Amino acid sequence: MKRLARVLLLLFVISTLSGCLSPIVLNRAVEVYDDAAIRAESKQLLINIVRAKHHEPLHFTRVSNIAATFNFSANAGATPALTGESGGLLAPIFGAGVSENPTFSIDPIAGEEFTKRLLTPFSQHKLTLLLRQHFDVDLMLRMMAQEVRLHHVEQHTAAHNRSELREQDHQHQLRHRSRQHAMFPDTLNAIAWDDQNHFLPGIQLTEEQKHRLRNRQRTHLHQTTYHNSPSDQVGYEMFRRIVLHLSAIQDQKQLYAEPLTHERNWTIPVGAISAEGLFQAIEKDFTVSHDQHKGTYTLSKQLLGPILITNYDPDILCCEERAELYDLINPWIENDVAFDIRPGYPGGEWPIRGTFRLRSFHTILNFIAHSLGEEAEYYVEKDPRTPPIARDENPSHTLGLIIADKLPADVSLSTYLHGKYYAVDTTGSYSHWNLNAFQLLYILFRLTVTDAKSLGLPITISK
Repeated sequence: MKRLARVLLLLFVISTLSGCLSPIVLNRAVEVYDDAAIRAESKQLLINIVRAKHHEPLHFTRVSNIAATFNFSANAGATPALTGESGGLLAPIFGAGVSENPTFSIDPIAGEEFTKRLLTPFSQHKLTLLLRQHFDVDLMLRMMAQEVRLHHVEQHTAAHNRSELREQDHQHQLRHRSRQHAMFPDTLNAIAWDDQNHFLPGIQLTEEQKHRLRNRQRTHLHQTTYHNSPSDQVGYEMFRRIVLHLSAIQDQKQLYAEPLTHERNWTIPVGAISAEGLFQAIEKDFTVSHDQHKGTYTLSKQLLGPILITNYDPDILCCEERAELYDLINPWIENDVAFDIRPGYPGGEWPIRGTFRLRSFHTILNFIAHSLGEEAEYYVEKDPRTPPIARDENPSHTLGLIIADKLPADVSLSTYLHGKYYAVDTTGSYSHWNLNAFQLLYILFRLTVTDAKSLGLPITISK
């Protein structure tokens, strides 16, 4: 009976041995493969920065699939115990083995995928998505934006440049009539101006539209472009001061970002279009009100505009102010991000308004690479009107890298190319900034895989 009990115990141990090994090996394999994939992509980013520094072609590959097959084996046996009088007893013998057969699929990023992922500028919605992750707006814009365009609105006197204003109004008339004709072909003749740019008696415009048209006559918009490039000293220093100003507002948790929405109104004579056809065509997109006294329909529609970064809650804006901002930054494109810093709010000591133009990932790598040599970044002091910046965080380089013949002992991520070691600088006072910068670079590379759509939700940006 004792021998039978020992045999049963032996069989139980054999049956559970592989079951104990399999989750341990699986957990280890997941950790190892995950770490290997991250380090491979991180090294690839560093290598391509070095290639760009030496003006060599950039090349990316991706691990599209990892398939690992594990074979578990366990064996057991018994042998007579070599113990003299106990030689008749059985001594158990255990054995176990694990074999692994990994298969990796590695594909080059080329063709259309290369164009979409590396050469296409980032959209404003991806920037907003990252702002929600509490990245420093200073770090993000220094890395992602290639330029900033400041808007300056100047008031004209009544006698100033009348011919220019008349031409501007005429062009606005043509654009407005073209839009109206595209939406409602039968109403083209209902909207017109005379040769003196006065509203004709039969025109149907809201007071808001008339006010906006008169504002266009009194104002003229100037834009000044400042490039985020150390070779352009004036542009680079102004760009740095602007993003530092936004960062200081962010430190106070008073920086907002949300899509700019505003309402457009169109007034249509009742006889211009049949009510049945009108309602069927627009009931899903427009709000319609009927004025029996005037014999008109008023169509209203909420339009979703570009992302707007502000130092105030955008909900305080009235319809007219929203429309003015919309016109000021129109036409806008997907890789532009508008901002409006107003007096009376945090950071309002320096009221500025404009747009940032975002880069592609390929351009970001070249910017970082060239900042290591021929276009080296340098320290720029904040504007005197900018509030204090948390921890005085204002490094000279967007991403600090070490270039050395011998690698420091406390550096973990590095690569060796062209006879030098290149590594993320984690040895100085800005080690935290550099780690965040490289993390952002890695996330941006991952973000090139897919599109990011607008969430349409207001956010307050804080670190």
